[in-house]
Amino acid sequence: MSGETADEGAALLDDLRAAIGRYVVLPSDEALTAVTLWVVASHIQPALQHAPRLAVVGPTKGCGKSRVLDVLHETVHQPMMTLNTSPAVVFRVIGKNPPTLLVDEADTIFGPKAGDKEDLRGLLNAGHQRNRPAWRISGPEHKPTAFPTFAMAALAGIGDLPDTIMDRAVVLRMQKRKPGERIAPFRSRYSVPELNALRDRLTAWLAPLRSTAEGSVPQMPVEDRAADTWEPLVIVADLAGGHWPSRARAACLAMTRNEVIQDEQTTLKTRLLRDVRRVFEQEGHREALRSQDLLAAPLQDAEAPWAEYGTKGLNAYHLANLLRDFGISPANHRFENGRQAKAYARNQLLDAWARYCPDPAQPAPTAEETARRAPGKPPAPPSGTLPIGPPGGPAGPKPTR
Repeated sequence: MSGETADEGAALLDDLRAAIGRYVVLPSDEALTAVTLWVVASHIQPALQHAPRLAVVGPTKGCGKSRVLDVLHETVHQPMMTLNTSPAVVFRVIGKNPPTLLVDEADTIFGPKAGDKEDLRGLLNAGHQRNRPAWRISGPEHKPTAFPTFAMAALAGIGDLPDTIMDRAVVLRMQKRKPGERIAPFRSRYSVPELNALRDRLTAWLAPLRSTAEGSVPQMPVEDRAADTWEPLVIVADLAGGHWPSRARAACLAMTRNEVIQDEQTTLKTRLLRDVRRVFEQEGHREALRSQDLLAAPLQDAEAPWAEYGTKGLNAYHLANLLRDFGISPANHRFENGRQAKAYARNQLLDAWARYCPDPAQPAPTAEETARRAPGKPPAPPSGTLPIGPPGGPAGPKPTR
């Protein structure tokens, strides 16, 4: 097919957007626009100053995250799947014309079991901006060597990725399809040729526009790091013309605002975890506390937001809803007086406390833990407690938002 002209760019992006929308259900029209522009931007990576990440996250399996990567694999520039790829290989293939990294199960790279994937994690953190090499000892002479890291990357995983990724990413918050939402089945024999044809058209259209893209300084509707992340997408929208410049900026505003709201909710939930921990401390680290016991002190704190939360202040329903994302829920518990009530078990909260609001002070053991100690032996660490600090150090995962 002959190369597209700049005037035909809008129609080409329309075709790509329609094709992507046939195979995946994205959270919003703005998200579909963002994915389309991200794919296009991958074809002019050498002309860009920033390599935005695409964070494809969802609360559970089956939300379409891997299918997004399937579609990206057939449309982006020089895709490189990194699920089973050695980090050393990735370091050596990134150069002046870098591949587009596609990382499935990214939560395993940044979680507490990352292990030997530390090098890949460092590469993904550094590669958002040009001229941020990673230094490694390399070769038989063990010389310090600078490896380029600049490459666009799409990362799919369950739950939010670390701040270092999310703050540099266009974020797709995937959800399971509703019964009425239909998509076309992804079949290699006809889906791949269709998407590859769009990829080839993109390459042909953008080849003569690379120098234009390199000198482009678009007007951005956002500032700071959000502007760095979205600038490549706005650049290709401006190259396409038509309705794409306004569509790109509208998507930028909507999706960055959504992330601000998500951050506010995350901060609020983390505050609640700290306040709940404080109540347990004040109650002598009891095994479990009823909802009303947990609510009493926070509601009386004049500096806390809970008295004004909702319409009549924080209640048991709100408490359960805010803690649900941490895997915490009330359950029936029998108290000393023989009465049974819905309550929150301290052991169920330990993991969330250690991950999201670590306390430098070691939690005091419960009465049950103390009773398990053998007489005459040194005290053992309390059973069920976790190391203080987020897994993986400061770059550990954020809470699911």
